[in-house]
Amino acid sequence: MTSISFTTSLAEGETEETTRSFRPAFGPDGLIPAIVSDAETGDILMFAYMNAEALSATVTSGFAHFWSRSRAKLWKKGEESGNLLKVVEIRTDCDQDVVWVRAEVQGNGAACHTGERSCFYRRVVPASDGGAPKLEPAPLPASKRPV
Repeated sequence: MTSISFTTSLAEGETEETTRSFRPAFGPDGLIPAIVSDAETGDILMFAYMNAEALSATVTSGFAHFWSRSRAKLWKKGEESGNLLKVVEIRTDCDQDVVWVRAEVQGNGAACHTGERSCFYRRVVPASDGGAPKLEPAPLPASKRPV
């Protein structure tokens, strides 16, 4: 797979907010947060980290790759399950320290390794007695997009 390099400096007169250069701001650990949403519904599917190699592989292959902190290795999402994330669009925020991947989930449509559509299949519920909050299964909120 071809590796790409990312621009590191701004052109004269540019600011971070006006540049047209993709300059991902990797953290001190060499990682950048990546949020993945369903390109059609907007549902948030997962959150993971990318290093420069994972981001390069994602851009060049058209399929989402991430850096596994627990396994300390590059992984192509869905390579084992068949639930690949086909990239529709990659965006970055104003200071380029996070990426947003809009993707189509292939295979059976489950983006989470548990088999759930999204990794965010539970919500936090405060305890009525003031104790520790609990988790409960919950479907993703319905889209509020205008029809």
